[in-house]
Amino acid sequence: MNIQDQAARPTGSRERTLDEVKAEFMRRAGKLNPFEDIRREDAERVMNALKNLDKDHWAEEWSKIGLAYEAQGDARAKAGANGTELAELYMHAFDACRVGRYPTPDSPGKLAAYQHSLRMFRKAAKHFDPPLEIVELPFEGNKLIGYLQLPPGVAKPPVVLHWGGVDGWKEDRLRIANAAMSAGLASLTIDMPGSGENPVLYGDPAAERTYFTWLDHLPTRADIDGSRIGVWGGSFGAYWAARLAFVAADRIKGAVFHGGNIHYGFQREWLLPAFTTGGATYLFGAASLLDARGRAMGTKTLEEFLEAAPRFSLKTMGLLDQPSAPLLGVNGKLDDQAPVDDIYLLLEHGNPKSARIYPDGHHMGRTPGQPAEHITHTIVAWLKQQLAR
Repeated sequence: MNIQDQAARPTGSRERTLDEVKAEFMRRAGKLNPFEDIRREDAERVMNALKNLDKDHWAEEWSKIGLAYEAQGDARAKAGANGTELAELYMHAFDACRVGRYPTPDSPGKLAAYQHSLRMFRKAAKHFDPPLEIVELPFEGNKLIGYLQLPPGVAKPPVVLHWGGVDGWKEDRLRIANAAMSAGLASLTIDMPGSGENPVLYGDPAAERTYFTWLDHLPTRADIDGSRIGVWGGSFGAYWAARLAFVAADRIKGAVFHGGNIHYGFQREWLLPAFTTGGATYLFGAASLLDARGRAMGTKTLEEFLEAAPRFSLKTMGLLDQPSAPLLGVNGKLDDQAPVDDIYLLLEHGNPKSARIYPDGHHMGRTPGQPAEHITHTIVAWLKQQLAR
């Protein structure tokens, strides 16, 4: 950790040791989010090679695994291998480099790992079934990028526009895309502001307009029903779905607020514990939660983040008592990254809303010993119902 990192982090912030990280990673490898797609033999190889938790060292060891898979995929492509085999090899490459940039590419090595992961994902995506279309939209001198997939055999399907948070980006949402398509819904996955390839920071006044650019685009397409759009934001990105439910109530049929913040989670009283003793789902400890959120927000220190966050409160904005699109709040009661009280706050204001709260669930509602797919299918079923109207 460099001096700047130390200055940005709160006193007493929980950080796992090298041995703790190794043990925790092996506990999750091949089984638990966000490392469920990592092969255990690859995890063992990297954990055995790690000498410290330097960010670039972490990225380098994971990139070695990813680049080896990519080279294998390239060789098999030249040999005429089928698309299924190539997609699998390139996705192994992607997954390794994705972990190399985890939770956020805030060092030169992690940024390089992220760039590798994009290249590898798009090599894999050429062989996806259903096909994946890379959609690029002009935006204020730059561009927005999303991945569109259509359910086979469905003419002009409704569409779910969805995104994750500070560490789960558009390439990481294939399971959700497949669940949506299985329900006859098109999937368009994007990066929230401050993440992935989105050119706008979370704290930028233009951030909301990135979503309106997508909402403007979808009705112009002939292959989907752009009059039936649902939005679904996850984790720190859930905020934008809740906000759209109010500011774009006439343009969307439903919004899913999944494991995020709308008021309490933006206050100092919540954030200080989250950045010190909380953040249990973060591999490196709570301090890296601040690293990831700070990079998304565009802040350099804890105090800068604490000063910037409260202005995002939908309560302070006066939106909560305004009419909203149908809104579903989902989270675990034990979440230490986003307070479940923010869902209760939504329920206490404005028109009636829906909620699914998991009493023993942690971040995003994930509950030890229970399959996380249940949460995905619950949300998709709700969206399908809203988009049928």
